[in-house]
Amino acid sequence: MSEEEETADVSLDQLSEDAEGQGFGAMVSADVLQSVPITLSVEVGRTRLKIRDLLRLKQGSVIELERNAGEPLDLLVNNTVVAQGEVVLVNDRYGVRLTRILPSEDRVEKL
Repeated sequence: MSEEEETADVSLDQLSEDAEGQGFGAMVSADVLQSVPITLSVEVGRTRLKIRDLLRLKQGSVIELERNAGEPLDLLVNNTVVAQGEVVLVNDRYGVRLTRILPSEDRVEKL
């Protein structure tokens, strides 16, 4: 078995034990990764406005978005689309039901 094959079968706990005392380049434990804060947001749509149009907006103004009604919303983690979903109502609060998780290859391409 090659060295590459051996590292593929190592758990996060084993990596954190092996990384102790190895400095900046060492692997991080699963507990540390799980406590890293992220920003999760849902995007309904986007549009581009000129500043003069933005300044003309007032209460009751409608801004047309580039997304059609009924299209899935984008779920972003740290401004990167990771999934799509639809709005649901849960106990008088909005939520998002995930309908599609983007493959990791697609997410990496968009970084």
